[in-house]
Amino acid sequence: MAELLYDEDPEPCEPGPAGPLFVPVRPGPAGHVARLFRTPVGGRTAVAFTTPRLLSAALGPRQPWIRLSEPALRSLAEPLGVREVTVDPRLAAHPVGPPRTTVRREPDLRPVGAPSATGTSEPLRALITRNG
Repeated sequence: MAELLYDEDPEPCEPGPAGPLFVPVRPGPAGHVARLFRTPVGGRTAVAFTTPRLLSAALGPRQPWIRLSEPALRSLAEPLGVREVTVDPRLAAHPVGPPRTTVRREPDLRPVGAPSATGTSEPLRALITRNG
């Protein structure tokens, strides 16, 4: 049995998306222009989606878009120095933390220095707290 040896393992061809893509656009001086984004490491990339639903999920339902093929999008972005096209990205922002709850308190209408409900005036209570 003959054994085949290769100098290098051939990498499988990565298929490109089939069919037109949904490309987010923004208004420009001569009509609409493709929006460009930054990758997590700061590089510039053109972005496209395979369905309008994915585009709306990532950028919102009011984001305008046009349909372009991948080669057409690349030819638009290349003169701007953008050689990367990202298809169906999951755009994310940094977490903002847990939601805050608003506690509504009744306004304190006592005169300054008047005893509080505990019987101690505010300046005196502050002094006690600071000095133990």
